[in-house]
Amino acid sequence: MKKIEHIGIAVKDLAAANATYKALLKTEAYKTETVESEGVSTSFFKTGESKIELLAATNADSPVAKFIEKRGEGIHHIAFAVDDIETEISRLEEEGFQLLNKTPKPGADNKLVAFLHPKGVHGVLVELCQEKGPSPTLPEGEGVN
Repeated sequence: MKKIEHIGIAVKDLAAANATYKALLKTEAYKTETVESEGVSTSFFKTGESKIELLAATNADSPVAKFIEKRGEGIHHIAFAVDDIETEISRLEEEGFQLLNKTPKPGADNKLVAFLHPKGVHGVLVELCQEKGPSPTLPEGEGVN
Protein backbone atom coordinates (compact mmCIF):
# COMPACT_ATOMS: atom_id res chain seq x y z
CA MET A 1 0.00 0.00 0.00
CA LYS A 2 1.54 3.25 -1.18
CA LYS A 3 -0.32 5.90 0.80
CA ILE A 4 -3.66 6.92 2.24
CA GLU A 5 -5.61 7.79 -0.91
CA HIS A 6 -8.55 9.43 0.86
CA ILE A 7 -10.81 9.38 3.89
CA GLY A 8 -14.51 8.81 3.18
CA ILE A 9 -17.11 10.64 5.26
CA ALA A 10 -20.78 9.63 5.17
CA VAL A 11 -23.17 12.60 5.16
CA LYS A 12 -26.94 13.01 5.04
CA ASP A 13 -27.00 16.12 2.85
CA LEU A 14 -24.23 16.45 0.26
CA ALA A 15 -24.95 20.11 -0.55
CA ALA A 16 -24.80 21.09 3.13
CA ALA A 17 -21.64 19.03 3.67
CA ASN A 18 -20.04 20.60 0.56
CA ALA A 19 -20.67 24.05 2.03
CA THR A 20 -19.19 22.99 5.38
CA TYR A 21 -16.04 21.53 3.86
CA LYS A 22 -15.65 24.46 1.45
CA ALA A 23 -15.59 26.80 4.47
CA LEU A 24 -13.40 24.47 6.52
CA LEU A 25 -10.79 23.81 3.82
CA LYS A 26 -11.11 27.15 1.95
CA THR A 27 -11.51 25.34 -1.36
CA GLU A 28 -14.25 24.04 -3.63
CA ALA A 29 -14.82 20.35 -4.29
CA TYR A 30 -12.67 19.44 -7.28
CA LYS A 31 -15.00 16.67 -8.40
CA THR A 32 -18.55 15.45 -7.84
CA GLU A 33 -20.10 12.32 -9.27
CA THR A 34 -22.70 9.65 -8.70
CA VAL A 35 -21.73 6.00 -8.47
CA GLU A 36 -25.00 4.24 -9.32
CA SER A 37 -23.71 0.76 -8.44
CA GLU A 38 -23.02 1.90 -4.85
CA GLY A 39 -26.06 4.16 -4.51
CA VAL A 40 -24.02 7.26 -3.63
CA SER A 41 -23.24 10.75 -4.77
CA THR A 42 -19.74 11.91 -3.93
CA SER A 43 -17.69 15.08 -3.68
CA PHE A 44 -13.91 15.22 -3.41
CA PHE A 45 -11.85 17.90 -1.70
CA LYS A 46 -8.06 18.24 -1.66
CA THR A 47 -6.10 19.62 1.22
CA GLY A 48 -2.35 19.43 0.72
CA GLU A 49 -1.62 15.93 -0.52
CA SER A 50 -4.70 14.50 1.21
CA LYS A 51 -8.23 14.01 -0.08
CA ILE A 52 -11.61 13.87 1.61
CA GLU A 53 -14.52 12.09 -0.07
CA LEU A 54 -18.02 13.04 1.05
CA LEU A 55 -20.61 10.31 0.40
CA ALA A 56 -24.38 10.77 0.43
CA ALA A 57 -26.84 7.96 -0.24
CA THR A 58 -28.98 8.18 -3.38
CA ASN A 59 -31.37 5.50 -2.13
CA ALA A 60 -32.44 4.01 1.19
CA ASP A 61 -30.92 0.60 0.39
CA SER A 62 -27.37 1.81 -0.25
CA PRO A 63 -24.55 0.82 2.11
CA VAL A 64 -24.03 4.51 3.02
CA ALA A 65 -27.72 4.94 3.92
CA LYS A 66 -27.51 1.87 6.16
CA PHE A 67 -24.27 3.15 7.71
CA ILE A 68 -25.83 6.54 8.55
CA GLU A 69 -28.98 4.89 9.92
CA LYS A 70 -26.89 2.69 12.23
CA ARG A 71 -24.02 5.02 13.19
CA GLY A 72 -24.95 8.52 12.02
CA GLU A 73 -22.78 10.78 9.92
CA GLY A 74 -19.02 10.44 10.21
CA ILE A 75 -15.95 8.65 8.98
CA HIS A 76 -17.09 5.81 6.75
CA HIS A 77 -13.82 4.38 5.40
CA ILE A 78 -10.13 4.87 4.82
CA ALA A 79 -8.78 4.23 1.33
CA PHE A 80 -5.26 3.16 0.43
CA ALA A 81 -3.68 3.59 -2.99
CA VAL A 82 -2.20 0.44 -4.53
CA ASP A 83 -0.35 -0.18 -7.79
CA ASP A 84 -1.90 -3.59 -8.55
CA ILE A 85 -5.25 -4.11 -6.86
CA GLU A 86 -5.62 -7.75 -7.86
CA THR A 87 -2.23 -8.67 -6.41
CA GLU A 88 -3.08 -6.79 -3.21
CA ILE A 89 -6.46 -8.54 -2.97
CA SER A 90 -4.71 -11.92 -3.26
CA ARG A 91 -2.08 -10.97 -0.68
CA LEU A 92 -4.66 -9.77 1.83
CA GLU A 93 -6.81 -12.86 1.32
CA GLU A 94 -3.75 -15.04 1.98
CA GLU A 95 -3.13 -13.01 5.16
CA GLY A 96 -6.64 -13.96 6.32
CA PHE A 97 -8.50 -10.69 5.76
CA GLN A 98 -12.17 -10.96 4.84
CA LEU A 99 -12.86 -9.27 1.51
CA LEU A 100 -16.24 -7.77 0.71
CA ASN A 101 -15.45 -8.20 -2.98
CA LYS A 102 -12.72 -10.41 -4.42
CA THR A 103 -12.59 -8.70 -7.78
CA PRO A 104 -12.07 -4.97 -8.32
CA LYS A 105 -15.03 -2.86 -9.40
CA PRO A 106 -15.37 0.66 -10.78
CA GLY A 107 -15.43 3.34 -8.10
CA ALA A 108 -15.47 7.11 -7.91
CA ASP A 109 -12.62 9.41 -8.98
CA ASN A 110 -11.44 7.17 -11.85
CA LYS A 111 -10.53 4.24 -9.58
CA LEU A 112 -10.89 0.49 -9.41
CA VAL A 113 -11.82 -0.42 -5.83
CA ALA A 114 -12.19 -3.34 -3.45
CA PHE A 115 -13.16 -3.38 0.23
CA LEU A 116 -12.07 -5.28 3.34
CA HIS A 117 -14.68 -6.15 5.96
CA PRO A 118 -14.42 -3.88 9.01
CA LYS A 119 -14.63 -6.85 11.42
CA GLY A 120 -11.12 -7.91 10.39
CA VAL A 121 -9.64 -4.42 10.58
CA HIS A 122 -10.71 -3.37 14.09
CA GLY A 123 -13.98 -1.81 12.99
CA VAL A 124 -12.65 0.20 10.04
CA LEU A 125 -13.91 -0.29 6.49
CA VAL A 126 -10.79 -0.33 4.30
CA GLU A 127 -10.89 0.46 0.59
CA LEU A 128 -8.15 -0.40 -1.88
CA CYS A 129 -7.87 2.02 -4.83
CA GLN A 130 -6.02 1.69 -8.11
CA GLU A 131 -6.08 4.29 -10.87
CA LYS A 132 -8.03 2.94 -13.85
CA GLY A 133 -5.84 1.99 -16.76
CA PRO A 134 -4.09 -1.06 -18.11
CA SER A 135 -3.67 -3.61 -15.32
CA PRO A 136 -0.88 -6.17 -15.18
CA THR A 137 -3.42 -8.93 -14.54
CA LEU A 138 -6.68 -7.78 -16.17
CA PRO A 139 -7.29 -8.86 -19.78
CA GLU A 140 -6.44 -6.27 -22.42
CA GLY A 141 -8.90 -3.38 -22.41
CA GLU A 142 -10.47 -4.14 -19.00
CA GLY A 143 -10.03 -1.52 -16.30
CA VAL A 144 -9.53 1.19 -18.92
CA ASN A 145 -11.59 4.39 -18.93
